[in-house]
Amino acid sequence: MDGPSGSGKSSASRGVARALGLRYLDTGAMYRAITWWLLRQGVDPADPAAVAGRAAEPVLDVATDPDAPGIRVDGVDVSAEIRTQEVTAAVSAVSAVPEVRARLVAEQRDVIGAGDIVVEGRDIGTVVAPAAAVKIYLTASPEARALRRTAELSGTTTVEAQRAAMARRDTLDSTRKADPLVMAADAVELDTTELNLEEVISEVLALVKERT
Repeated sequence: MDGPSGSGKSSASRGVARALGLRYLDTGAMYRAITWWLLRQGVDPADPAAVAGRAAEPVLDVATDPDAPGIRVDGVDVSAEIRTQEVTAAVSAVSAVPEVRARLVAEQRDVIGAGDIVVEGRDIGTVVAPAAAVKIYLTASPEARALRRTAELSGTTTVEAQRAAMARRDTLDSTRKADPLVMAADAVELDTTELNLEEVISEVLALVKERT
């Protein structure tokens, strides 16, 4: 399941995995974890050479239980720390570095293994798992996405600020040279603007039943 931030990927992916008894992988958390570690090490996320030079160092351990997702870096649970505004502002730059992507794509494929998993991200259907039986591209209007993210952040930001931040990240993610955010040719696009979470999950489950 691919799509931009605020489209509902995380909640929908966990709900679908829970309903089908499958594992769940949040690939975005892996990029955020690398970003968090680099910031802690004083590495400038805007310096691709510096990022590439150290991206292989931290050890990541990502949980695949949809009821208890999380991630550890060098044995430390950073599930909350990777969601800060500081990490959010830097993760697109780090994600654009080819060495970072090569490392994490390989690790993501190892986690996916033989399948039985719902994976969310920005390049899953195009790069990480191009042979996946079901590919979905979630989207929503900029207003809906900004409203959702503002609600998630519990008053620590404004809708206007979130909309601007998302527009910037959309541009960075969709124009990077390495594995840009695009919809796979054989993916089904699902606009979640007017749908609640239960409706999105229902739509995805129907598609899975149809395709498998």
